[in-house]
Amino acid sequence: MFKRSLLFSAAILLAAPAAFAQATASRQDGAALRKVAEHYLQAQSAGLPGKVNVKVGAVDPRLSLAACPAPQAFQQPGARPWGKTTVGVRCTAPVWQVFLQAQVSVLADYVTAAVPLAQGQAIDAGQLTTMQGDIAAMPNGIITDMAQAIGRTPVVSLPAGAPLRLDSLKSKPVVQQNQTVRIVSRGENFSVTGEGKAIGNAGEGQVVQVRTLRGAIISGTARAGGMVEVAL
Repeated sequence: MFKRSLLFSAAILLAAPAAFAQATASRQDGAALRKVAEHYLQAQSAGLPGKVNVKVGAVDPRLSLAACPAPQAFQQPGARPWGKTTVGVRCTAPVWQVFLQAQVSVLADYVTAAVPLAQGQAIDAGQLTTMQGDIAAMPNGIITDMAQAIGRTPVVSLPAGAPLRLDSLKSKPVVQQNQTVRIVSRGENFSVTGEGKAIGNAGEGQVVQVRTLRGAIISGTARAGGMVEVAL
C-alpha cells in the first residue's frame, strides 16, 4: 500500500511540469506582442528624416491572454506614430486586444533662425542654421530642409534660435493686390484667357479673388508669372 502511494505521488510530480508547460504554451508571450508593436511603429516612422528609435513598454504581467497565431498592431484614428504614443495589438481568433505605451524619438537636423526674423520679411539662406534634436517631441510641421523656408516670410517676428514651422511662414506672393493678372479658365479640352485685377496677395497654389474687366469677382488658384487658374 505504501509502495503504491509512492508511485502515485511520483506520477503527479512528473505530470505537473508537463501540465505547467502546456498551460504556459497556450498563453500569449508578452515579448512577442512588444515586437509586433515595435515593428509597426518602425514601419510607420520609416519616412521620417533622421534616426528613429522605438521603445515599447512592457505588457501588464497580470494579463493572461490566449496564444494568438497572428497578432496585429494598430492605432486609434488620429494617433501619431511618433513621440509619446499608444499602440494596440489585437487578435481575431481568439478575440482580444491590448494597448501598450511607446516612445518613438526621431533624432534629426531641423531648421532654426540664425538671427531674429522680422514679420513679413523674406528669408534668405544666411539667416538660417540647423540644430539637432528629437523632432518627434516638437509640434507638427517642423522644417528639416532649408529650401522649405528660403523665400518665405514669417507670419510673426521670430527670435534667433527659434525652430521654423511650415505654419509659421507664408509663401512668397506670386500674385499681389491690384496686380493685373492673366485669368485662365480651363475646361475639358479647352481654355479661355482674360485679364483682371487681383483683390489680395496669394502664394503659389493659394486661392485669390480677381475682379474682371466687366466688374465680376471670381476666385481662382494663383500661379507663378501673375496667372490665376479658374476651373470650369
